[in-house]
Amino acid sequence: MKKQSTNIEVKKNNRNYIFRYICRHGIVSNPDISYAVKMSLPTVTQNTKELIERGLVKETGELESTGGRRAKALSVAANAKLAVGLDITKNHVGLMLTNLTGEILKYDRIHLPFQQQDGYYQMVSERLECFLEEASADREKLLGIGISFPGIVDLDNEVIVHSHVLGVESVSFTSVSRFFMYPCYFLNDANAGAYAEGIRSESLERFFYLSLSNSVGGAIFSNNELIQGKGFRCGEVGHMTIIPDGETCYCGKSGCLDAYCSATRLSDVTDGKLEQFFIRLRQGEKEIREIWDRYTEFLSIALNNIHMILDCDIVLGGYVGRYADEYIQEIWEKVSRRNIFEEGSSFVKSCNYRTGAAALGAALRVVELFIEQI
Repeated sequence: MKKQSTNIEVKKNNRNYIFRYICRHGIVSNPDISYAVKMSLPTVTQNTKELIERGLVKETGELESTGGRRAKALSVAANAKLAVGLDITKNHVGLMLTNLTGEILKYDRIHLPFQQQDGYYQMVSERLECFLEEASADREKLLGIGISFPGIVDLDNEVIVHSHVLGVESVSFTSVSRFFMYPCYFLNDANAGAYAEGIRSESLERFFYLSLSNSVGGAIFSNNELIQGKGFRCGEVGHMTIIPDGETCYCGKSGCLDAYCSATRLSDVTDGKLEQFFIRLRQGEKEIREIWDRYTEFLSIALNNIHMILDCDIVLGGYVGRYADEYIQEIWEKVSRRNIFEEGSSFVKSCNYRTGAAALGAALRVVELFIEQI
C-alpha cells in the first residue's frame, strides 16, 4: 500500500509539474516539455493526454516542423476554471475574476462601507453575483472565492483575530463564508498582495512586500510560499519602532512605522484623495514636496532595516506603492545613504500590480490550491 501510495504521488507530482510548465510557456509540444522537465516522452505524452481528457489542456494545431513530423501544439484551457478575489477594506470592496493562467478577466471596485453585520455580507454576495453576471462567468467553472481582509488572519483556527481598520475582533471564517454560494478561502491583505506579485514571477524568488495603504503591513514570500509566522503575524512591520518615543500610533504605542508611513499621512493633506496628493507633487508644490521628502526619509529607514534583517528584494505595494515607480530613484538614493553595503539600492522595487493586487492575490491563491491537486 505504501508503494502504491508513493507511485500515485509521483504521478500526481509529474502531472502537476507538466501542467505548470504549460501554464508558464503558453504554446508547447510534448517533446518541448520532455526536454525541459527531463521526463521521458512517453511519460509526458501520457500526462498531457490525461490533462486533455480532464479539459485542462487543449490541442491548438501543430507547431512548425524541425525536420520530422510536426508536433501537436498544446496550451492550457485557461478558462476551464475560474476564481474570484474579494478585497474587503474599510470603505470599498474590490472584485476580481481570473482564470487558470492568472489572466485578469474583470475587475471592479465598489463603494461599500464595512459593517460587521449580516446585511453587509449579504450585500457583498449580491454584488458579487451581479459582477459574475456582467462577466458572463459560468458558475460551474468557479473554484471558489479568495477573501482578503486587513488584519491578523489565523488560518489554523479559521478566524480573523483582529482588524483595527475594520474595527473587529474574533470573526470566524464560517460567519463570513455562509453568505456565499462558493467555497471561501481567507488571506491577510498584505499577504494577498505579496501572493499576486510572487506566485507567477520568474524573477522574484524571495522578497518582502511592504504594503503602504491606510495602515502599513508586510509579507514575506519565499519559494512560492508565504511565510506566515508562529501567530500569523509575520511581516507586521507597521508596528516596528523607527522613532523612539515618536508620534502616537493607532495601536497606542509611540514611534511605529505606521504613524509615519501610512497612506493617510499623504492623503490627509488633500482631503483624503491620495491621487490628488501625487498630482500636486508632480506640479511641484513646495508644501507637498516637503511632506513627501519627510515621508520617504522615514520610509528609507524602514527599508534599510528590513533589508538588513532579510537580505532580499523589497516590493513597494499598497495605495502608495502604486505611485512609487515614478519616484523610485529618489527612494533608492535615500536608502543607499543608510546601507553599509556597496550594493546600490536596486533591491527596492515598485509593484507590478498597481490596481486590485490584494483581490488578485486572493483569487490566485484559490487557483493555486486547485493546481496543487491536479
